[in-house]
Amino acid sequence: MGAQWDDLKVFLAVARNESLSGAGRVLKVDPATVGRRVARLEAVYGAPLFGKSPGGYALSDAGQRLMSHAEKVEQAMEEAADEMAGQSGGMSGQIRIGAPDGSANFLLPQVCAKIAAANPDLEIQILALPRVVNLTRREADMVVAVSPPNAGRLSVQKVCDYKLHLAASKKYLRRHPPITRIEDLKDHQIIGYIQDMIFDKELDYMSEAGLSRVDLASNSVSVQINWVRQGAGVGVVHDFSLPWTRGVQKLLTDQVSLTRSFYLVRHADDRRLERQNRFAEALVEGMRVEVTRLEALT
Repeated sequence: MGAQWDDLKVFLAVARNESLSGAGRVLKVDPATVGRRVARLEAVYGAPLFGKSPGGYALSDAGQRLMSHAEKVEQAMEEAADEMAGQSGGMSGQIRIGAPDGSANFLLPQVCAKIAAANPDLEIQILALPRVVNLTRREADMVVAVSPPNAGRLSVQKVCDYKLHLAASKKYLRRHPPITRIEDLKDHQIIGYIQDMIFDKELDYMSEAGLSRVDLASNSVSVQINWVRQGAGVGVVHDFSLPWTRGVQKLLTDQVSLTRSFYLVRHADDRRLERQNRFAEALVEGMRVEVTRLEALT
């Protein structure tokens, strides 16, 4: 008798999370149960599927062979669920989006809330991380990225451009020397990313803005924006975040103006899933409209 789909789901979760505890968190079962299910699969196939490594559970040769088949079964099950759900008209099930914390905090919540309101049976999760979200390990169903990936079987769609500018709180500006040119910034506290934790070259704003130092640094853009809002110094901020940040104004807009882009990244095979296609279409359109709306307010 072959493996059951429930056991293959456990196998995939262990393979992607490289631990029983990580798989248990995803599946919402205890690690001991995960271990028993893996052992049951190994008994079915008569071979070890994982080996212990310094990094956790690594796929054995047999596990690697099973992986491609298990992913095809997963794809078929998702396609079947999509086809059945499509008969009811609205989207249902769960979709998880990975995104940098700037867009995850100031853009995606209102876009996803509108999609959810139109699809009450749909559960939307936003995974906000100050790093690249790993689609191969299925950390998310799709990812909003700031640069297009160049490896893997991925589908990439450009969403829109967005603007960034230097900004400071009005409170800060009242208490410090005037800023009328780039050279004036040498007398001010500069807020930005921790240099060695910048996970995408497109986030390295400082050199493009003509700045060579950072006095207050964080790997989170939300922390940076809060520092700016509280009057701690001058930073580069997304224009679409400014309507949510009272008392902050753009600086030197005629001298420093950065343009970046958002991309929606998905597994190439997921383009066969109608539910994900519909969600991606709504997400892209919603992001374009919301970036335009928010930037017009600044």
